[in-house]
Amino acid sequence: MTTYGQSPWVDNYPPSRVPAYPRQRGAAETSVAVVGGGLTGCATAYAFAAAGVDVMLVEEGRIGRGSTGSAAGWIAGDPGVGFMDVEKILGRRIAREMFRAWRRAALDFSALLRRIDIKCSLHAAGAATVAFSPEEMTRLKHDLKVRREVGLNAAVLNPRAIRSEFGLDAGAAIGDKAGAALDPYRACLGLAAAARDRGARLFERTPVRRITFGRRNVDVFTAGGTIHAARVVIATGVPTPLFKTLARHFWFRTAYLALTAPVPAKIRHLMGTRASILRDSAAPPHTVRWVHDERLLMTGADALSVPLHKRDRTIVQRTGQLMYELSTLYPDVSGIQPEYGWDAAYGRTNDGLPFIGPHRNYPHHLFAFGDSSTSATGAYLASRILLRHHLGKSDSADEHFAFTRYER
Repeated sequence: MTTYGQSPWVDNYPPSRVPAYPRQRGAAETSVAVVGGGLTGCATAYAFAAAGVDVMLVEEGRIGRGSTGSAAGWIAGDPGVGFMDVEKILGRRIAREMFRAWRRAALDFSALLRRIDIKCSLHAAGAATVAFSPEEMTRLKHDLKVRREVGLNAAVLNPRAIRSEFGLDAGAAIGDKAGAALDPYRACLGLAAAARDRGARLFERTPVRRITFGRRNVDVFTAGGTIHAARVVIATGVPTPLFKTLARHFWFRTAYLALTAPVPAKIRHLMGTRASILRDSAAPPHTVRWVHDERLLMTGADALSVPLHKRDRTIVQRTGQLMYELSTLYPDVSGIQPEYGWDAAYGRTNDGLPFIGPHRNYPHHLFAFGDSSTSATGAYLASRILLRHHLGKSDSADEHFAFTRYER
């Protein structure tokens, strides 16, 4: 029987081990208040606390059970958009620096999770963007050529390598070994615990009702009290109603995910080495990865978000669509049923890259909005950019992720 509307990461986590953080009550003071307890918020709280900054985090629901708990669970070496597409909008130099920053964040994030020993099923998993049609081949080869011209790591996989790795017949692929796979919910809980151990104060079931600011400080009004801070970080992924004036920068979209029942060993042996994550060249792309080397997880079927009353029906329909699309890649999996089908909402910017940093209308705020990559890399990247900005140590690539990047 298929479980709809719930991810396996959250559903299979032992209830007795779910950490409980208190509600925020009364008046409190801190240097930095973080709003949002997903992977971005918890990575940010950890980064600030590890740097010696007094930080408080508030989450409306339970930590890690929003978009993070619905994520695909991988750390990607690139932001999931074509280099040429970004170059066309922002220019070659900026595109190169953004892609380099993303790759560096992927490597550093994996290293951090290992260093602080977070148990989240982390393992190295490269990725390959595969072209099947002649048109996709032409575009992929052009993208590869441009990446190499600007000095980006980009390996080409020939048909024999694609057959060996994925058990598929395709013309070419761009490979990247910087990635990893993980359980995003466990990673988020681990970062939250690490932030707490470093002195961060964490609160859940604490909705934020209002945020006001003056010349020097900001006040966060929660359902149970107030937080007086020098700065507030908004790590909610998309603008909430508190920041509805920023919603014009985003398209509100939803990705869909399906996880199969165990694939029989006889079929698995026909599907390559199964060590890498597959991404096709569709727009938007699909990704396929193995979970515990026996189940296939497919993401895709992205569309504009539907009203809440249509959500359940849409999840069922899109899960069936994903299973059909998976069977067109791997006909031998036809007949295998999905164990889980769920969705993940996100905001997409014009160029597909997130906005991270300040906004001129909000003098004491830092934002992390619009990561549409389907990977966890953007959460770590945001945590480092936000910390550098707070400390006044931003590097040259950070400004490219700012709200002002179209103004230059």
